[in-house]
Amino acid sequence: MTLRVLAVTAVFAVLVAAAPARAQHEEHAAAQSTEKLGNVSFANSCAPAASADFNRAVALLHSFEFRTAIEGFEDVLSRDDTCAIAHWGIALAYWGNPFGGVRSTTALQEGSAAVERARATGTPTPRERAYIDAVAALFENYQTVSQRDRILAYEQGMADLVRGNPEDIEAMIFHALAVNQTALPTDKTYAAQLEAAGILEPLFERYPEHPGLAHYIIHAYDHPPLASRALGAARRYAAIAPSAPHALHMPSHTFTRVGSWQESVETNRRSEQTAMQNGAATEALHAMDYQTYAHLQMAQDRAALDVLNRLPTVSATSMRSTFASWTFAWTCFRKSKSVRVASSEENSTVRPWPFA
Repeated sequence: MTLRVLAVTAVFAVLVAAAPARAQHEEHAAAQSTEKLGNVSFANSCAPAASADFNRAVALLHSFEFRTAIEGFEDVLSRDDTCAIAHWGIALAYWGNPFGGVRSTTALQEGSAAVERARATGTPTPRERAYIDAVAALFENYQTVSQRDRILAYEQGMADLVRGNPEDIEAMIFHALAVNQTALPTDKTYAAQLEAAGILEPLFERYPEHPGLAHYIIHAYDHPPLASRALGAARRYAAIAPSAPHALHMPSHTFTRVGSWQESVETNRRSEQTAMQNGAATEALHAMDYQTYAHLQMAQDRAALDVLNRLPTVSATSMRSTFASWTFAWTCFRKSKSVRVASSEENSTVRPWPFA
């Protein structure tokens, strides 16, 4: 075999080996081109080629799509392994839903590791360093410092960041969320929630396509006496970020509190469908639970039963999540009434329940 033949053969082998990776990259890029996650512009010192991926990951973070946000920040690091602020995003994603209760040891360990990597990576700007130092407060000394004290320290860190960077819109938004996170359930003046809303609402007027603003306004007013104030944001959020299952679900927190049941059904049906397309079974279950509740509030027992009959399509692997298992069980409990009523109707059909 001549050298020319060997060279051509080697090139062909390389091209064949690279084809699946190239096709996967093109498929990933095509999927992202049809995504709609809202408009986010987070200034950073990472490689310009990673800028779009970084803003996408932050947008996912704002919509509490934590798994895909981590994947997005990891994509950024694959393009620029000196991007320290990407590790900040991963750490905050491991913290998860700010209103999600006591953090697991695994989440705290993973978040701590991300903070360590952030501090050991590249040369972040002073502003980026402030973000990293702030998120570190959520994880540092978690074995001995209470979660409440760590949350308060994080809020203080974000407040300091805003004072040092008064034009940083992202800092203001994340700070507002941190303020809301400090709220005590016993405070019926809702002081922290109203403070957060006071930061967010003027910004939402200026940046109506930002996913975090609509989302966090809903959270700030997610209490019966305040809920109606969130209706504007609730009716905008799903249109801002329809590719995020949580953005489709979250408006129903407001719709549920004000009794707008049909709106709750419609937005959660879209959330369920998008979650299943994204392989996010836990989010699908959560949306199905809210659908069920709304249907039962409207005495739509047959429609509630239809949701029950879709549950077996949710992968059993989602039951590995404690939250998924709780949501699944609670949905079934809520549906017990609709099963009894619908099954007693003439010519009714109840599918065999595979999880009994």
